[in-house]
Amino acid sequence: MDASIKKKERNRLTAVSLFHYIRLMYRSVMFLTTLIVYIYERVMHGTLFDFNRLLIVRILWGLFVIEMLMRFFPTRLESPGCQKQFKRNYIKTGSTQIKVSDNNATMLVALIWICINAIFGAFYMSGLFDDGIMVLLCCAYSVCDMICILFFCPFQSWFLKNKCCSACRIYNWDYAMMFTPLFFVRDPYTWSLLAMAVLLMVRWEITFYLHPERFSEETNAYLKCANCTEKLCTHKKQLNRLWKQIAEFTAKRTRMLRK
Repeated sequence: MDASIKKKERNRLTAVSLFHYIRLMYRSVMFLTTLIVYIYERVMHGTLFDFNRLLIVRILWGLFVIEMLMRFFPTRLESPGCQKQFKRNYIKTGSTQIKVSDNNATMLVALIWICINAIFGAFYMSGLFDDGIMVLLCCAYSVCDMICILFFCPFQSWFLKNKCCSACRIYNWDYAMMFTPLFFVRDPYTWSLLAMAVLLMVRWEITFYLHPERFSEETNAYLKCANCTEKLCTHKKQLNRLWKQIAEFTAKRTRMLRK
């Protein structure tokens, strides 16, 4: 009975996980809405993306400002991955051996991201992309950001090799990465978002270099699985099992049809 209760507790969505799913839903809606507005403005009116006229831009700006403001302060609704920077979440383990993701891998991620967005920036400067496309890129990045947290993160799997989001070295880079395309769009809305995102990242990096012990599982018990308030790994494992079951079922049906 106790084992059954513990299993249900592990499988239940935590408040942090639920908040991630809510953000995935409304970011997806924002992306689709912005895409529809962009197509309508270009095809029906033949006009460019007007930041001062379109309500969707102000809604996007307001939502992301609220999200980023939350990151500046400790909260139980955010992932331990970004909350480990705060002093109140530092639980000493007694160890002094600090171990974090390889710094070379971190710099490689930054370089790859800059190169990818430099290509988009070149398209923008040449006139192939307009302001609307750059905003759509940011909206698409925002959806991909939640997919990385909830389902699969290429940075984690291919470069940083961290165990989960809680141990992620670059967690608070997300908004700066998300709004990178806005560097090329000269508007108070876009540059204020980018400036706020960069400020978040700079604060994160300063905290990392001043207090690396907060970022290491060996020295901070807050990052250990037993103290995790997110439990997303459980849902990722469930998803992986589901994909394996689907693959096995598909393979079985294929063999049957070939007979």
